[in-house]
This record gives sequence, C-alpha cells and structure tokens, in this order.
Amino acid sequence: METQTIKNNQTAKKVTEKISGSEAIVRCLIEEGVKILYGYPGGAIMPVYDELYKYQDKIHHVLTRHEQGATHSAQGYARISGEVGVAMATSGPGATNLITGIADAQIDSTPMVCITGQVFSHLLGSDAFQETDIVGISTPVTKWNCQVTKASDIPEAIAKAFYIAKSGRPGPVLIDVTKDAQLEEFDFSYEKCTKVRSYNPIPKTAISSVEEAAKLINSAKKPLVVWGQGVILSEAEEAFKAVIEKAGIPAAWTILGASAIPTSHPLNVGMVGMHGNYAPNVLTNQCDVLIAIGMRFDDRVTGKLDTYATQAKVIHFEIDPAEIDKNVKTDVAVLGDAKASLELLLPLLNENKHPEWRKEFADLYAIEYEKVIKDDIHPTKEGLTMGEVLHQINVQSKGNAAIVSDVGQHQMIACRYAEFNKTKSNITSGGLGTMGFGLPAAIGAKMAAPEREVVSISGDGGYQMTIQELGTIFQQKAAVKVVVLNNDFLGMVRQWQQLFFDKRYASTEMVNPNFVAIAEGYYIKAKKVTKREELADAVKEMMESKEAYFLEVCVEKEGNVFPMIPTGASVSDIRLE
Repeated sequence: METQTIKNNQTAKKVTEKISGSEAIVRCLIEEGVKILYGYPGGAIMPVYDELYKYQDKIHHVLTRHEQGATHSAQGYARISGEVGVAMATSGPGATNLITGIADAQIDSTPMVCITGQVFSHLLGSDAFQETDIVGISTPVTKWNCQVTKASDIPEAIAKAFYIAKSGRPGPVLIDVTKDAQLEEFDFSYEKCTKVRSYNPIPKTAISSVEEAAKLINSAKKPLVVWGQGVILSEAEEAFKAVIEKAGIPAAWTILGASAIPTSHPLNVGMVGMHGNYAPNVLTNQCDVLIAIGMRFDDRVTGKLDTYATQAKVIHFEIDPAEIDKNVKTDVAVLGDAKASLELLLPLLNENKHPEWRKEFADLYAIEYEKVIKDDIHPTKEGLTMGEVLHQINVQSKGNAAIVSDVGQHQMIACRYAEFNKTKSNITSGGLGTMGFGLPAAIGAKMAAPEREVVSISGDGGYQMTIQELGTIFQQKAAVKVVVLNNDFLGMVRQWQQLFFDKRYASTEMVNPNFVAIAEGYYIKAKKVTKREELADAVKEMMESKEAYFLEVCVEKEGNVFPMIPTGASVSDIRLE
C-alpha cells in the first residue's frame, strides 16, 4: 500500500509505504548512507537481520566474533573515514557486550550509532529472558540514547541518532528497539534530521575572543601549541598548519591528535603526556602562551595540575563548553568549530619565526635522542626492542600506513615512533585505554579505507582479549597486517611494578600460546621473529603481502618506555631513564 501527502504550495512530495519496523531500520540506515554494519545476531534483533538478508546488495553486514569487536570495528571505521560507524546486537548480553566500545567512543569523541534489540514491550521490567535495561546502563557513556516501543517512532529516532552522533563534538548514540516495534507495520517515510531543539552542537564563535587570542599570540616570546583530535574531527588540518607556519609556533600533540600534520613537519615537536617527548613536556612549563586546540587537558597530558603551565597565558580553542576551565583555567576561551575558529585567527596573526625558542626544542630533542631514542630504534643490545620494529614498519610504509594500536607499552612506542604523512593515520584508544581495541579497530579501518595499508600493533596481553576477531579477518578477507610485540608480560603494568613496587611482578607474567599456529588456524599467513637479523625481511614480507598477515616479534621481556612522567608528578619532572 502506498499513500502520498502533498503540502499546499510545495512541490515536494512526502511518500510513505507500509513496511515493518525491522525493515524501516534497514531502510533508515540506507538513507543515512550506511554501507557497512558490524554486529552479531540474536533473538531480540532477529527480525532486523531477516530484513538485512533482503538488502545485502546495499548494506554489507560484518559478523564479528564478539559484540565488543563490533563496536571497536565501528570505531576504527569512523576514525579513518570521518563517517558514523554502526554496530548492532541483540538484547541482554549482546547489548551489554557493546558497552566497553561505547564508553571508549564517548571519551574519544567517536561518532557511532548502536542499535540493540529488546524484548517485547509488554515484558519490559519482568526480568524476561535476555532482558536488560540497556538504556539505563548506557546513559552515562552515550551522547544520547532512547528506547523505541512503536514502529512509527523508528525513523525519527534513527535520524536524530545520526545527527547527534556526528554533529558538534561527536560521540556514540544507542537506540534500543523492542521486538514488537520491529514486527509492527506502519506508514514509513524518512527525513534526515538537521536540528534538535535545545541542542546547540557548534557554539557561535565570538570574534572578540579570536582577536584577544591573536593579540596574546602576537605578543608572545615563547608560544607553544598543544593540539588534539579536535583538529582532525573538524577537518582543520590545513587551517591549523597555516596558523602555526605563519606564527612560527612549535606544536605538540596528544595521542589522538597525531597525524593532523606530518611527523616530519619542522614545527611538529612531538607528543606531550606521560610517555611523550622530553622537549614539549619540559617546555610546557616555560612557555609564555599555551595555545590548546581541540584537546581537553587530560590528566595524562597535564600531570600535576597545580604546576601545569602556571607561568603561561592559556588560550583554549574548543567546541565543547564543558571542557573550558574544567581542568586548566584559561585566559582566553575561543568556543566553536576548530576549522572556522582557526580561519578567523589566521589573518590576525603576525608573521614570526621564534628561532631561539625553537632551538630550545631542538636542544632538548638532542638530549632525548642520545638517552632514549637512539637505543630504542637502533639498539645494540641483544634483545629486540619495540622501537626498532616500528622503525622497520616506517621504512616499509614510508609513513603512509594507518597504525592501529592496542593499549600498553607498544601503544606508547607506536605513538612515539610511527611516522605519518597523512591525517587520520593514528587510531588508538585514548581516554578509556581499552585493551583489545587494536585488532577489531584495524578491521574497521581497513574496510573503510581498503586502498590504505593498515597495521594493527598489539601486545601479547591486549591481543588475546579480542583474538577471536582473526575469524572476522579471515571471513571478510580484510588485508590487515597484524603485529604482536610479545614480551611475555603485561608490559605497562610490569614497568610500573618494576619502578614503583620493587619488582613484585604480581599477576603480570604471561604464559602464551603458539600465536603463529592460531593465526594459521584462521588461514592467515604468519611468521615469528626472534632475532634482529630476521626482522627487516619479515616486516618487508608482511608489508608487501596483498592479504592479511600475522607477525609475532619476540621483544625483550623487561624493556621499559621512556621518557616517563610518574603519576602525580609535574610535566617538567619527566624521567629519561
């Protein structure tokens, strides 16, 4: 049955047709441009999967091996594409298994829409089989969520979900749909959402605040920029580069901001934070103007707050008003989209070079190179280092690969040493620090950008949290390059135990399986490296492979990541050994 509604004095026609709620969900996703969907079927979401079967030519469903893998894959897809990632699961345990990925997406500002099935509405609150209050559970870790109990409410809910997930500061949204709403028929039509009452995703930028920021920057003798993922999310890379080049400002990045400008850019002075580079951490406490762009002053970046950049005037470019003065008191807050704000700032800036100030960064880098970097990437000791593995990946990728890291020592090494020529190339779990993120996120990244080389880097601990996603790689024929840096320890925890707990290695040493045999069990080509002379050829073979490839590299068991700022210490108290 088809009906048409024509509004007076309008040429547009609103076309409706009677379909089920489950088909409406699929049709809504198609209207939003969704091409790939990650999920796992079950009883309460089965009607939607039945409709997906009919739309296989329009939406490719990826069967992950765990619902957490579906959310991380959706995250990887979103992070490299800039589009909304989509994950789907059934009720009860299927829905709760999404929570870790949702929480990760929330703190890392990743646009994601999750759809969960739910028991029949008349059973809500009765402790029915696989009933869980997923709306209540997910409320603290979603940007918005809702439960749909009527089919006719599905289109509006999904349209709103996509708009909220992508607009302003992005984040995850969850829609819970009861089974009767999926089965019920209604007159379907779809309109994309363009605004939500009382929701203001992008604050209006006050030109007076931009002018005040420009005045401070122009008068600064020792300015320092710290940028975060906001530069990437707002697609402000070119505007950002133009600003720092015109004003000659050294610029450092948080781990989620990495790759916004090339690693080799002369004004790129490295990473800030607990395992960041020596110069930007130390000189944070010596700059006279600190310009924060699209970052939130996370505790891993600031160290001890009451000693962080207290000598500096602080300018904060930020889209989310809640972040202003939350951790660090600002002198000038520039609210709004980073790209728009930086484009307003650029013509107000004076040309500058700051050669003496920039030389301070170069001098401190030289110290760090001699004490840390040289031995990390060009070691002479017997054991293989994580840094030299990253160096070989750089040699083969020439800085063009997307690096998807898990969480731990290998993550810090990957962020420190990976070379990036392109934006959206460093994909990792930042704020939540989710072990198990890397492998499934790499699947999503590769499927979003099949033309790019995608390298997953994990430790032996985090890798085993989502190791089952090798099955997804095999089934999808996703040519992900999987690297496990195996030190037979939960390395980051072990490092802390060594430094702060008198080497009491409580529950951190791992007895690992035959990783190569497991990969080969999933029909993935695999190799194990135990000697330095084998490494370069093995990495070359991996990177040249047109198919998925697993490489295990056995690195030194008690290697540490330096520099390091101990918890609660000042950023200027960074340790080089």
